[in-house]
Amino acid sequence: MVERAERPGQEELISGGNILSSEDFDAVIFDLDGVITDTARAHFAAWKETFDNFLRTLQGRDFTPFTTEDYRRYVDGKSRIEGIESFLESRSIPLPRGEESPQRGTKESETIHSLARKKNRRYQNYLEAGEIEVFEESVDLVRQLLRKGMKTALVSSSKNAKRVLEILDLESFFDVRVDGNTLQEMDLKGKPAPDLFAEAAGRLGVDPKRAVVIEDAESGVQAGRSGGFGLVIGVSTNSGEQRSLLDAGADLAVENLGQLLTRH
Repeated sequence: MVERAERPGQEELISGGNILSSEDFDAVIFDLDGVITDTARAHFAAWKETFDNFLRTLQGRDFTPFTTEDYRRYVDGKSRIEGIESFLESRSIPLPRGEESPQRGTKESETIHSLARKKNRRYQNYLEAGEIEVFEESVDLVRQLLRKGMKTALVSSSKNAKRVLEILDLESFFDVRVDGNTLQEMDLKGKPAPDLFAEAAGRLGVDPKRAVVIEDAESGVQAGRSGGFGLVIGVSTNSGEQRSLLDAGADLAVENLGQLLTRH
């Protein structure tokens, strides 16, 4: 099933045929988690363990657990620090930022940065345990785009994107990678700001109007829309989430990227 945004002129995109035409676009920029890989599940599990432990310690056994809706609304698509700040603000919980890299041997009270480190350690454990998979239909789409001569980029708010691509042997599939490390090194704004996608387009040497953004997070869709990209596609197997992606600014929403393959 493909849901259509209520925007004039988009019907032809849904009618079958070559949505990602090399005549219309020069590049496609993919989000990683939930688009190319199923690492979104590992991210959610790591966030839930981290937040639930924190909330249990702070509020006792009657705390309200971190939910999939919390993940979608406050964390998904954002950097670790921005995600923590957004979620804690939703619960009206003040917490100091703390030090990004405290000295060894020093005992640190709970801070935003300490939560970020705990989440990252848990996520790293999932990665090294091999608990991630690639969406084969997404890889098929990337292969087809490369055969068409189109450029591809990988964008992720995660600092672990390179490691994920290495584990899955996908590094060669993307001309450019812009990730959480880029965000920090260049002092860019995270999603829903368009900075990451704009940086990817710049490195590819393409006009955003000639580039496509594919995202599974509302914040990522908003980033693609505000960045002036030629086409913004949302991905979700959940029809309710597809509607939310359309409301966030996606031109269309699909269940999986196999629906975007050109059929001969």
